Amino acid sequence: MTITIGTLLAAHAADKSLAATIEETYARIEKHNDPALFITIRPKSEALAIAERMQASGPEGKPLYGVPFVVKDNIDVAGLRTTAACPAFAYHPAESAFVVEKLERAGAIVIGKTNLDQFATGLVGVRSPYGIPRNALRPDLIPGGSSSGSAVAVGAGLVPFALGTDTAGSGRVPAAFNGIVGLKPSLGALSTSGVVPACRTLDTISIFARNVADAFTVFHAACAFDEADAYCRPFPHAALSALPSGIRLGVPRTDQRQFFDDAAAAAAFSRDIQLAASLGARIVEFDFEPFAEVAQALYEGPWVAERYAATKPLIEHNPEALLPVTRAIIEGARKFDAVAAFEAFYRLADQKRKTRGVWSEFDAMLVPTAPRLYTVAEVEADPVRLNSRLGTYTNFVNLLDLCAIAVPWGVRGDGVPSSVTLIGPAGADGLIAGVAAAIHNRTGLSTSPPQATSSIPSDRIEIAVVGAHLSGLPLNRELLELGASFLREVETTSDYRLFALLGSSPPKPGLLRVGEGAGAAIKAEIWTLDHAGFGAFVAKIPAPLGIGTVRIKHGESVKGFLVEAEAVKAAEDVSRFGGWRAYMAAR
Repeated sequence: MTITIGTLLAAHAADKSLAATIEETYARIEKHNDPALFITIRPKSEALAIAERMQASGPEGKPLYGVPFVVKDNIDVAGLRTTAACPAFAYHPAESAFVVEKLERAGAIVIGKTNLDQFATGLVGVRSPYGIPRNALRPDLIPGGSSSGSAVAVGAGLVPFALGTDTAGSGRVPAAFNGIVGLKPSLGALSTSGVVPACRTLDTISIFARNVADAFTVFHAACAFDEADAYCRPFPHAALSALPSGIRLGVPRTDQRQFFDDAAAAAAFSRDIQLAASLGARIVEFDFEPFAEVAQALYEGPWVAERYAATKPLIEHNPEALLPVTRAIIEGARKFDAVAAFEAFYRLADQKRKTRGVWSEFDAMLVPTAPRLYTVAEVEADPVRLNSRLGTYTNFVNLLDLCAIAVPWGVRGDGVPSSVTLIGPAGADGLIAGVAAAIHNRTGLSTSPPQATSSIPSDRIEIAVVGAHLSGLPLNRELLELGASFLREVETTSDYRLFALLGSSPPKPGLLRVGEGAGAAIKAEIWTLDHAGFGAFVAKIPAPLGIGTVRIKHGESVKGFLVEAEAVKAAEDVSRFGGWRAYMAAR
């Protein structure tokens, strides 16, 4: 069972003891067995004592009653040291960060402090003297950073939520790499008192969770004005929006989308756009170049001087304490002076004015969370360039005072989750989270998070579709209405032919197996349905189509659409296009 805030609260309401929940959490951590995940773990005896005291006081006024969580180790927790992944920097805070105190008063229990890219400088999750946390989905992939440990802890199912921070994408990129939700609130909505700053004017606390509802529950519990934080802002109470009818989603122009030669990522984003459109969203392409220019300024401009200010005593008196890559980035601030800083502020003000008008064209922006996935080996071979690429769709958000939420919307052809980010103006947290939740829930991934394997729950059935039921095409809604979840893109074995059937409305193809050497590989999508949904779906299929067994490359077989041989005698053979989507585009 997927562990969420909702499932834990229900269990506690049904008399499950908080101590039992804590025992199970520590057992999961031990079984996961990743020494690089935590920098500090609270002794189990302390966590049990907290749980027992809370149980005695009861759940009243505690919306997170007995829910365990973990905290990125640049956020203070009283009783646990803060390191920011730099042993020489470590200190023992006298009190917890403002947000941590709010969550503890709401009933949540801190289990430990998680690993991160040193001083939150990086998007890769490999820049720590404490090791590299193991990606929750596939061990060869980087975990993403800088909030690597927090994202992995949620992605691996150890805790239902975790806190990270986000300056350039650190609360979104690791969410994408671990197949979970990453909420980056409006600047100042969550206090950063008790947080080791990276860029103080841009930092936000971020929230990782399995689904949008959980992330927003935590957001509500943590959101309050903090007089002690000069950058905290009072925001009205944000409600989780329903999916507005005809919502306009802005996507970068096709020719401006950058995936750095990752064809699977490009295909996944196109499919994610089609999914949004199939649920009634209006897709509006816009000029992404002004946003890309802002993104480049974050590390190439004088904002790196904020990182220097945050680490000044260490960088000036004990620079060897920093990792070489972290030190090189932060010492780069020395080339900027006050004149360069003010010139950058003027440019940013101009860019804010120029980009503000785009929000009249659409209600929310939809972008890939990261342009592509990288392995640990790839990043170790090219650490700086690949890290900078990961910020393509994230770096501009805080500079332009926007809010964002990263959500898994499907699974790529290689079995790795696809992730998109919805972005809105400051204060639009409820709108973008509501849109994200509506679509995330329709995909089925909010209850069954994507896995990097092809395995599916035993109560669901795979079905291969090759025509009008493909994502974004006219009949895909029939799958979505029955609760189907997209699983992955595939190709059949090379012994099928695809025909455009005569007189069908909307246009439909027929897939016919013709034998080895006489056919072609045809692109398909695999979706899953529960048993009732599968039965209802099959009952609606009209002749001459039917459900049979379709052979997939690499030896797999699944249920899928096939056509009667008699029906294709006068039909056009469109196999040369390799798939129905390509044929329809050619028409």
